[in-house]
Amino acid sequence: MQPLEPSKPMTRLVTRRRPGRDRPRREGDVADRRFRLLTAAFASTSVVLLGAMALQLARASKPAWRRFGLGFIGGQHWDPSRELYGALPFIVGTVASSLLALLLAIPVALGVAILLAELAPGRLARPLGQLVELLAAIPSVVYGLWGLFVLVPWLRVTVQPALVETLGALPLFRGTPRGFGVLAAGLVLAIMSLPSVAVVGRDVLRAVPASHREGALALGATRWEAVRLAVLPQARAGLVGAALLGLGRALGETMAVAMVIGNRPELSGSLLSPASTLASVVANEFAEATDSLHLAALSALGLVLFGVTLLLNLAARLLVWQVGRLPDGARRA
Repeated sequence: MQPLEPSKPMTRLVTRRRPGRDRPRREGDVADRRFRLLTAAFASTSVVLLGAMALQLARASKPAWRRFGLGFIGGQHWDPSRELYGALPFIVGTVASSLLALLLAIPVALGVAILLAELAPGRLARPLGQLVELLAAIPSVVYGLWGLFVLVPWLRVTVQPALVETLGALPLFRGTPRGFGVLAAGLVLAIMSLPSVAVVGRDVLRAVPASHREGALALGATRWEAVRLAVLPQARAGLVGAALLGLGRALGETMAVAMVIGNRPELSGSLLSPASTLASVVANEFAEATDSLHLAALSALGLVLFGVTLLLNLAARLLVWQVGRLPDGARRA
């Protein structure tokens, strides 16, 4: 029997690290952290700017809220000479012109979106889509000039007299044909908001999985039936969000509306009557306002418009986000 050899002491394997071997990883981590912090700072800038604008509007409008309270929103008179300020005529004018624009723009925009996303071949859909997007790039003052020199005379001579003659018994179409008014503003806003609604609607329809279309066609549905029964129900939330985005642009439009709406702070139930909006009255009177209460009232109107537009855009983005996430099998441009 051989004697046991003494066990050798276990030596720990020590790997020598070369100088600079892990430096790229550490430097990469530091660079990633710095880049993350930098992009987060850029992203937070928009939030800070929104908060700063809301805070400044709230401070500037404090004398008006202190003087009139919440009755400022329901006030029907706007007379700077007597220091009477009420936002209701401008709220009604803004809502009326924006809703009219939405009612006129949505059917056309939905048809354009369906054509670009479902029916038109690729070689035709791309140039048509680019032309639709170009409409959104036209400055609003150009739309205003076109409305002032082309649309308003046409409405005054042709459209409004026919509406008064045929539908004058209805309160919406009573009044003297002037050309200027809620109807003119609604038509201009419809043309301006149509590209935004159509482009977002096209992207939402393309985000619907192709299996829905293929399944409907395999069951014997026509192309229109596949779109109506399989695609549109899946894209309903996104299409509503697109409509709300168009409404948000219509609510905040200033120059084009100020040039065709007539700028009269009065309550009227007729689409033919001149009116005014929140954005147009601020643009028209802010440069001439010298009284502190007048400036505060205009700032309060801006704060109301800011809040309404912000809430509508947030709701629209949430609805578009629900459908805009491209699932498996979704169509891409």
